[in-house]
Amino acid sequence: MPLRQDKNYWTGLVYFILFILTIPAMNWVVMNVGTFCPKDGPCLIPVWPGVMAPSGVLMAGFALVLRDGLQAKLGVKWSLYAILIGAALSAFFSEPSLVLASVMAFFFSELADLIVYTPMRKKWPAWAIMASGLVGSVVDSAIFLSLAFGSIEFITGQVLGKFWMSLAVAVLIGYLHRKNKQMNINHA
Repeated sequence: MPLRQDKNYWTGLVYFILFILTIPAMNWVVMNVGTFCPKDGPCLIPVWPGVMAPSGVLMAGFALVLRDGLQAKLGVKWSLYAILIGAALSAFFSEPSLVLASVMAFFFSELADLIVYTPMRKKWPAWAIMASGLVGSVVDSAIFLSLAFGSIEFITGQVLGKFWMSLAVAVLIGYLHRKNKQMNINHA
């Protein structure tokens, strides 16, 4: 079957596009959407009782999961292209005060996510998403918060918010993976 007609190709392209689009969306959300938006700071959302995080945290968690899906469908090469394009878009669409923080955090967190996810993805797909999401989240949060706001005050909330997103998707993928295995066993 030609690549262009392959279901994985088209699903991978959707992941590719959504992954890249999360970057400008994340940068807009962090400065414009939240339950509390202090002047000259990130808008905040609660991620646990008494724990706040910059609102872009959910988009960042979504981006980490989309990158894993992109790699699963189209491979590492496509993931690297998307990381580079996403970093460029981040620089282009970010507010000037966020450009360096956004580009550096995105680039290094996505590379960390890729490095952790790659060796685990075939044998333990759900765990690969969890582990790579956690590593990517810590790298992203530390770099972004320190460069953008000069403080890692919200790092706990950042990591926790991204963890919730990774956990939700990992549970879904784990369920679908087991269901797919059962269907293959039943049809064998």
